Amino acid sequence: MDLSSRFPSILIFFLSISVVFAEIRKSEIRSDDRPIIPLDVFGFTHSGRLELDASKISLSNNNPDLDLSKVGFFLCTRDAWVHVIQQLEEEEITCALQSDLVKHVFTFNKLGKNTEKFSTVFTENDADQYSLVFANCLQQVKVSMDVRSAMYNLEGKKGGRDYLSAGRTVLPKVYFLFSVIYFSLAATWIYVLYRKRLTVFAIHFFMLGVVILKALNLLCEAEDKSYIKKTGNAHGWDVLFYIFNFLKGITLFTLIVLIGTGWSFLKPYLQDKEKKVLMIVIPLQVVANFAQVVIDETGPYGQDWFTWKQIFLLVDVVCCCAVLFPIVWSIKNLREAAKTDGKAAVNLVKLTLFRHYYIVVICYIYFTRVVVYALETITSYKYMWTSVVASELATLAFYLFTGYKFRPEVHNPYFVVDDEEEEAAAEALKLEDEFEL
Repeated sequence: MDLSSRFPSILIFFLSISVVFAEIRKSEIRSDDRPIIPLDVFGFTHSGRLELDASKISLSNNNPDLDLSKVGFFLCTRDAWVHVIQQLEEEEITCALQSDLVKHVFTFNKLGKNTEKFSTVFTENDADQYSLVFANCLQQVKVSMDVRSAMYNLEGKKGGRDYLSAGRTVLPKVYFLFSVIYFSLAATWIYVLYRKRLTVFAIHFFMLGVVILKALNLLCEAEDKSYIKKTGNAHGWDVLFYIFNFLKGITLFTLIVLIGTGWSFLKPYLQDKEKKVLMIVIPLQVVANFAQVVIDETGPYGQDWFTWKQIFLLVDVVCCCAVLFPIVWSIKNLREAAKTDGKAAVNLVKLTLFRHYYIVVICYIYFTRVVVYALETITSYKYMWTSVVASELATLAFYLFTGYKFRPEVHNPYFVVDDEEEEAAAEALKLEDEFEL
């Protein structure tokens, strides 16, 4: 196998695992000849520990002359890995394990008489974010084994274990705080619906469901991360998290589509093209959530892990683009209606509302997909929680804007207009440029 021909893909693959949550992880490697297999990533403090166990170790070639020092596990920072790649390209070294920039955890030449398993504990006192990597620099030798890795930091005087990466250890509190906020929002929305029950439409009850699912999703994620922090395992909370995350994702995108079409509060039906958007978005959300489960549960050691991550990103982008079309269609329909039905003021109010919503949806998508990813990339591992807070604040702002702008109104401003407002609105519509996506 030519390692040098795979430098670009290995580098991209290595860098793409920067947002993986560390926990007690079990990996099954079967007949794998990849020269580099990323296993996990973790932010260590000055009291970091790595427990590494491997069993059922077997090589496809049992030649006693094999240099087993070229097969093993090491820890490496992202910056150091870039230099290791450079050393390999310049042929200063022939194997990543030969670099003085990596920290050896265990190499197979130390297996001794029992060649099928080993267990070791590695102490890491240099605070930084490290990736646990398996290297196999032997040509045409396939490796099979079961790997169990547990990375954690010791905290406090009693030396309690914290299985969450440094910079993410506060996430259980963050998620719980936001869940309380969303439960409060749900209670407030129920009060609003009761007070204005005569003008409540079906879309308003759907909005309530979206808020409740978001709150439950955050609560389960808080418990999931809390158990991982303490024990290294989610103890079933990850299943509930995936269920509510799936429901939250589908209902949120469906809500954006329904609001964009004006369903319920402007018209009681959906057009065929609007139904087709839903028929595209909902199955894609199913695929996206399945990809997310595969990404989280298999870990970066899987040969298809990077492919699933690309599928997730692609599907998410398609969904984000698809939900914009109904809003644009509504805007164009309102412009055309304004020219024919003589209700310029009514249509101008509606048009302005949908324009604002279109802009806010774009900003929300851009911020949560692009800006948050940039924060994850440039922020120090010690402050990785800030990207989560930024994402949740943007989502909260989007929910608040949507609820406020499309709240039930007793006095509908669409129908309370006078002649002067009608004339002014007609002139405003004439002066406006054509709205385009």
